[in-house]
Amino acid sequence: MHFRSITVSLLAAVLALGLLSTALAQGGGTQTSASAGQRLDVMRSQLEALRRSLGSAIAGIPEKPATDKKAANPDDPRVRLQGLDKEVSSILSEVNDIHSKLDRSEKYDATRLDSLESSVKEIQARVQTALTETAGARTGNSAVASGSASHSRKKKGRLFGLLGGGGGNSKYDEILGGPAPGRDRVLFEEAAKEVRKGSHETGRLLFTTIITTYPDSPFLPLAKLAIADSFYLEGGTSSLIQAAASYQDWLTFFPTDPLAPAAMLKVAEAEMRQMGLSDRDVTHARRAEQRLKALLQQYPQTKLRPIVEDRLYEVQENLGMHNLQIGSFYWDRYIHNPAQGGLKGAQNRLRENAEKYPCFSYGDKNLFILASTYQLEEEPDEAAKYYQQLIRNYPDSEYTDKAKEQLNIIGAPVPEPGPQSNCPKRERPSFMGNLMQQVAGRADVTVGKDGILISRDSKEGDDLIDEALKNNGQLRSDVMPLTPRSKPRQVTPANEEQTAPDKKKIGVTIQSTPNGPVPNRINPSAPAKPPPPPGKP
Repeated sequence: MHFRSITVSLLAAVLALGLLSTALAQGGGTQTSASAGQRLDVMRSQLEALRRSLGSAIAGIPEKPATDKKAANPDDPRVRLQGLDKEVSSILSEVNDIHSKLDRSEKYDATRLDSLESSVKEIQARVQTALTETAGARTGNSAVASGSASHSRKKKGRLFGLLGGGGGNSKYDEILGGPAPGRDRVLFEEAAKEVRKGSHETGRLLFTTIITTYPDSPFLPLAKLAIADSFYLEGGTSSLIQAAASYQDWLTFFPTDPLAPAAMLKVAEAEMRQMGLSDRDVTHARRAEQRLKALLQQYPQTKLRPIVEDRLYEVQENLGMHNLQIGSFYWDRYIHNPAQGGLKGAQNRLRENAEKYPCFSYGDKNLFILASTYQLEEEPDEAAKYYQQLIRNYPDSEYTDKAKEQLNIIGAPVPEPGPQSNCPKRERPSFMGNLMQQVAGRADVTVGKDGILISRDSKEGDDLIDEALKNNGQLRSDVMPLTPRSKPRQVTPANEEQTAPDKKKIGVTIQSTPNGPVPNRINPSAPAKPPPPPGKP
């Protein structure tokens, strides 16, 4: 693949919009549904990354001798960056203050979070523009220090050798200095090594240096994509939020790139890795579904289509189970106490499953309960429609004979079985599988944890980023990303008896006795009797 030549003006626009690619790049949509703690964690991570970038850039600009010092000139590159560093530190201090209050369960102004997110987004654009415009003022002989060197010295963590200390002892002092021919390639190679070692922050700093110092480098597009990979590989809620935003930001500027479908898939997978169980919040599942559907719509011929369809099935299985559990709750409540109502709520959820998720593994049960709700409301035509759909689509289901019985009671025709479904055969989770999911609190989804360019465990020479190094930042047009195809899971035949845990989880017990109103068979004109509650003859 050959990236299109990118003009300096376009790159400046890219940088101005925020090259660190954060969750705020999505206009706050991701953040507003995240918890306050998650939003603060993301902002803190973004601001700390900005301070490190600014500290590295400031250290690369020689300080004027004391005899030459006059009144601070705001146009001086070093003064300009130092001013931005102070602004970033001020915002970070406020973020930390609110985070401390949240940790102590103290009151704080929740509306301030939106304002802080806007401030972070705005300062990011200014910092990246300043880093680009001051690149020519840096030298390769200055020590590299972070924006808070004293703090880094105290930590003495994995970034100390790169960002702290000064004195020219860092192995990256030279390549993090001013522009020089060939240094962008060296930075790219060293950044990949750091990410592979698990030093994600160090790798991101090196990749960001390519972006801010070498705006016409052939490695720039891949450096942006590698930053997204580093967040994805790092994992954790904060990192996954930033990974999704970073991939989306990359897609904004490279929508026709051959790797664009893989980037869109990673956005969806970042959401899938945050999905909870079906009986909990399904916000991440709905976002993942939207991303996967958009991917198939925008790139219908992508080679990743089988993988995308597998992912979409898993997400829709989670959403379908969520609807079935809610619908079953309302249905069961009505059976035990009709005065409480709730059938309309059940119908809305169950009908959505029938219309949107034709491959739902519990589709037969879903249709049977949906039909019974209409019987309870004395709407035989609607009930017959769903009973007939069940018989056509699930001829071997344990509910088929029950559906035929209800159709005979209603007086509606019993259809012949329809053609074999094209839905893949997959397993329903076992008792132990359900138990482990409950303990983990995460949905059972198959998601690759490799990035697009960099994998978690492979050695040098096996990843796309190695091919890019061999070809000076270029990739062949026929390359495939590092996302493995998940193995289709075999499904229990529909006519097999469900396990007790499955029944308990869904909250539904289907009796052989009709669940709908039972007409008087001797006198059909007589009013129908209400159905008996579950467990009673």
